[in-house]
Amino acid sequence: MSIMQSPLGVAESAHQSRAILEGQDLVKHFPLRQFNPLGAKRAVRAVEDVSLGLYPGHATALVGESGSGKSTVARILARLYDPTGGTLRFRGEEVKLQGGAALRQYRRHVQLVFQDPFSSLNPIHDIRYHLSRPLRIHGHAHNHQQETEQILALLNRVSLTPADQFIEKYPHQLSGGQRQRVAIARALAARPEVLLADEPVSMLDVSIRLEILNLLLRLKDEEQLALLFITHDIASARYAAETTLVMYAGQMVEGGPSEEVIQRPKHPYTQLLLSAAPDPDRMGPDGKGGATLPARGEIPSLINPPVGCRFHPRCPHAMPVCRQSFPKRTDLGGGHWTHCFLYGEGQTSSQQASGASTPIQITRNKQQDRA
Repeated sequence: MSIMQSPLGVAESAHQSRAILEGQDLVKHFPLRQFNPLGAKRAVRAVEDVSLGLYPGHATALVGESGSGKSTVARILARLYDPTGGTLRFRGEEVKLQGGAALRQYRRHVQLVFQDPFSSLNPIHDIRYHLSRPLRIHGHAHNHQQETEQILALLNRVSLTPADQFIEKYPHQLSGGQRQRVAIARALAARPEVLLADEPVSMLDVSIRLEILNLLLRLKDEEQLALLFITHDIASARYAAETTLVMYAGQMVEGGPSEEVIQRPKHPYTQLLLSAAPDPDRMGPDGKGGATLPARGEIPSLINPPVGCRFHPRCPHAMPVCRQSFPKRTDLGGGHWTHCFLYGEGQTSSQQASGASTPIQITRNKQQDRA
């Protein structure tokens, strides 16, 4: 089967070359209320020029620290937030900023699973109510019998069995994992083509996180869903997604096939994320995992973000140019790309793929040149 390069840098098979949902140069600013009407308008610059594509039967992971803008991107894609700038396309057609029937139809195809299932489920309603609402709203059930049959089928699909014992229960009568399964079933009730999972396992016990991840992957394969998996755990991204995108302070800094990004990270921030993850092969003399990069500072304020690359105040390889402008995208070959001056700008993909050095190697070379 032939492989082609998508405009967003994801190597896809020929039959998946077209993204079903695509965001191009998405921007989201949240204006701040001010008491001084003559003062300059300020805003939280939550998302800046983010582009991504979601493909049928393909899982994409969006990775980054808390506050990096991952959930904001998901809410833009779900049309819970209107973007400040950029273009959103569904099946190649631009999604207009409109409500009513058009918005309801869009949300039938694009569903969001929230992080906390207890907060996303109404505690005063039973499971039948939660699953019947999307069936009725989107016209999938027209009478009580059809509704019951489809609810039982949904509960079976998310492995809540025997289903007839769950249909009359309330959220507080379920465990955290069971509540998240109900939230996934509610999203599936709309019969979507795109599923946005916003930290779907972070609020769950470690013992059942793998079960929920496997459930999402099974549904992705069976239904050919375009899955966006948002997480701060880069190890989960490697397990659950074919493609990994890394965000920092509202900007995309690296992306590509998950194995390539995680085995050969290029951006210093991606390296920092990986060095913070437990790894038995990276044990220090004190018996603890030693970070290969120093963790300097915290994620910056998005009201007054740093000029240039937003990671430069924390980057151990920062150069003067990093403080002046945000680096253009450098293609490294095989769908792998990064925004980092360490790899230069204007080099071809073949040059980068054949001779790209790591940031640590580049730093050493520059020190040798100065010596």
